[in-house]
Amino acid sequence: MPHPIRQSETDACPGALRLHAAADGPLARVRLPGGMLTGAQLAELIAIATEWGDGGLELTSRANLQLRALTRANPAFLAARLHAAGLLPSQTHEVVRNIAAPPLAPEPLRTLVRSLDEALCADPALAVLPGRFLFALGRVPLTADLAAVPASDGFAVLLTGHDEGLRVPADRVVEALLTGAHAFLAERDGAWRLAEIPDGPSRIAARISASLSMTPSSGRSEISDGAADSLVGVIEQEDGRMAVGAIVPLGRLTGVQAKVLLDAPRLVLTTARGVVVPDLAPEAAAGWLAALSEAGLPVEADSRWSGVTACAGRPGCAKSLADVRADALEATRHSDGLPVHWVGCGRGCGSPSGAHVRVEATPEGYLVDGVGVGGDLGDAVSAARRG
Repeated sequence: MPHPIRQSETDACPGALRLHAAADGPLARVRLPGGMLTGAQLAELIAIATEWGDGGLELTSRANLQLRALTRANPAFLAARLHAAGLLPSQTHEVVRNIAAPPLAPEPLRTLVRSLDEALCADPALAVLPGRFLFALGRVPLTADLAAVPASDGFAVLLTGHDEGLRVPADRVVEALLTGAHAFLAERDGAWRLAEIPDGPSRIAARISASLSMTPSSGRSEISDGAADSLVGVIEQEDGRMAVGAIVPLGRLTGVQAKVLLDAPRLVLTTARGVVVPDLAPEAAAGWLAALSEAGLPVEADSRWSGVTACAGRPGCAKSLADVRADALEATRHSDGLPVHWVGCGRGCGSPSGAHVRVEATPEGYLVDGVGVGGDLGDAVSAARRG
């Protein structure tokens, strides 16, 4: 997909140290490479949100977490707590730790995520990467600037989804991606994303090839983004263990909902704003399924919250023209078809990367895919999702 038109020359992506001044108070974004965290880390985030913020956590479209309304937080104390929890390994690179991976990535791929994160943070020159620049390991439903995807002949290094014939073995994946990041910085000329550079994929690929003494293969193809990772219910992993996925309604995880997750050794957030408890013995899956459902985290594919996301809206965002979450809560009903994203203004924050229905607040009311609504809003949204 083409990237949105730039609204500003300032890279204002929030982080855990670079807080965003939202309408409801300071906002911190905590990067979670591969969407991975532990129950203990989630417990600390919920504790911070309860003590210093609005009591909840926001899931983002890149599987990160946001703490809102941190009006009572001391930034230095916040950083210290996140560091102690293992959520802030680098103060210099914290906004560039943008690494996506499939929620059910096998252990070798998860190891690559951790290795890439460590190597990225250890490279002083890469601290100036834009906060929007995205790495990916494995096929994900996002268009990453640089991705490494398993292929029959090793890993294919993709540049904004384009296959330029670069192939590397597993032990050179991290090296290739970091080389590509350095090449981007050399070519960027003010660009935030690789797609903004004219002929960017081929130019960056040429630099990677030269630096790593590689000869691109002749078998080049366009490799599509991965399928949407809206995993719900019980899912069998490649290794025979089980995972249980749940929807986080409108991407907001409350303390009550989070409590059930705190005993999980490992959790994975998804770009569809869901949560997965992986690596379960088959006999444990049913218990987790029931516990998540009882906590208000839907585990059914036909839940009315399946495929429904929203931006923060009022009162958290000063630019929003409506309380989109409240309106989505009232209007949403189960519907098959496309995902739907509710936004409070034309910026469309948090919009999914793939095809979806856009419900946008305007001064005159809501537009559904650019068309005004004459009747019931819920009916109009459901009809648009069905096509």
